[in-house]
Amino acid sequence: MCYIQTYTGYVILKDTAKVTRYNQSGQLTQTIQHDNTGSGLYRLPNYITENNNGDVVVSDYKSCAVVVTERGGRHRFSYTGHSSGSGLLPHGICTDALSHILMCDDVTKTVHMLNKDGQLLSHLLTKSQQMPVPWSLSYDVNTHRLWVGSRDNNKVCVYWYITRQDALTDQSRVMESVSEIPTPGTEIPQQGNQCLLKLMYPPKLLLSLTVTGVDRYYHISCVTSDRVWVSDDGNNLILTDTTGVPLHRVEDSCSGSFRGLHTVNSESELIYIDRNYNINKLSKDMKTTTTLVERTDSTWEPQSVYWSPSTGDLLVGMYYKRSKTGKITRYNQRGQLTQTIQHDNTGRGLYRLPNYITENNNGDVVVSEHKVYESDFFYDYWVGAVVVTERGGRHRFSYTGPPLGSSVLQPCGICTDALSHILVCDNRNKTIQMLDKDGQFLSHLLTKSQEMCVPWSLSYDVNTHRLWVGSRYTNKVCVYSYITRQDALTDEHKPRPDGEAMYSSTSAVEWR
Repeated sequence: MCYIQTYTGYVILKDTAKVTRYNQSGQLTQTIQHDNTGSGLYRLPNYITENNNGDVVVSDYKSCAVVVTERGGRHRFSYTGHSSGSGLLPHGICTDALSHILMCDDVTKTVHMLNKDGQLLSHLLTKSQQMPVPWSLSYDVNTHRLWVGSRDNNKVCVYWYITRQDALTDQSRVMESVSEIPTPGTEIPQQGNQCLLKLMYPPKLLLSLTVTGVDRYYHISCVTSDRVWVSDDGNNLILTDTTGVPLHRVEDSCSGSFRGLHTVNSESELIYIDRNYNINKLSKDMKTTTTLVERTDSTWEPQSVYWSPSTGDLLVGMYYKRSKTGKITRYNQRGQLTQTIQHDNTGRGLYRLPNYITENNNGDVVVSEHKVYESDFFYDYWVGAVVVTERGGRHRFSYTGPPLGSSVLQPCGICTDALSHILVCDNRNKTIQMLDKDGQFLSHLLTKSQEMCVPWSLSYDVNTHRLWVGSRYTNKVCVYSYITRQDALTDEHKPRPDGEAMYSSTSAVEWR
């Protein structure tokens, strides 16, 4: 098997444990075989391609790795799968116009999408009925369509996951949300000047701070672009700014580590669970405390609270210790109970311990919950789920982790963003997982962040599109930018003067 280099005319052939390069005259010009320590790079290089920067990209089945070297032969990295340790059995491989590396994996039965530096971005085709075991790949550089061959069902499928957008201004290449890209048969209306929100990778660290008097950051609630409430497991609930100086302390907050004990409403007022399990509101001037929901049933304990921007309701995660079950209750602005979400359509309980709660743009109620253990010995082994129901209470899905075999989910802090992504901290894998609104795993954030050893709590600022992340161990709060805002004109889709185009990627759509 060979790969023909399209813009120089060289041919690169695979051999048993080396990669050889031949020019157009058939003369051997290069051999790539060892790294800088003399160790062999390859064992069985079954598939080979090249990236836009000249990197040689090899799918090596026996090494269980994707091995990438520079054009000159220097080893850049070897990708062996997700950090959870599920392993990799790589097969067909290709690269695309955005310099992504796409590789079929027989372990997860998916196509892995990596950036050019070997960072896992997402999984493609994870729920495709047409493609149960993707094995071979070919990328069409003219149409930006992906041809995928199956091992088991005797089919070749063609997918669309990159769109071409002609832009008037220079833009760095970024990933664009599926909500911003029309799929076949649909159209996004253009209305005057509009704002397009796009994902950028990796997230950019804007600032980090340490709040005096707070140990571990188990929950964060944004107030403004430079003020947040933070809480720990030591009964500390403190308002701070970007300097980390305490501005106000709530004295009667409920103690408890792993809970979303507070939220902020549209008037910048703090709503929190107090030590008696009442839900209180603190006025903006910090002078008046009002009880919104008084605890009248001693069997149920409030664990988490969230103020809904769309309805003004309060969503409260409740826990019944005797039966180790949970429920979500909704209260209107007068503090009246209007809804209880507890069971799916078969009568089975949806929740065990609903520690964090939020709401998506479509009204979905999104809960981070986990199983309860009596002994601390089992704490590091707990498992949980992100449970999503419609506003009316119908169960939509429960997400228990990406399709990576042995990987499980230990969910903590949770939030949603302007693009309807669900972001959840995962204690097991020390990352933040990004899902789409339907529970499809998209990517990991902060996987190599030195500032954020174990991300635990999240708050998304809807005004600046910045993500506040609290750490469990490093005693830091970090602020990241991962969404960019682009003001678009109605004629933005006209060709650029320089003839270039901006490409964006989205979830794969099958084209027929």
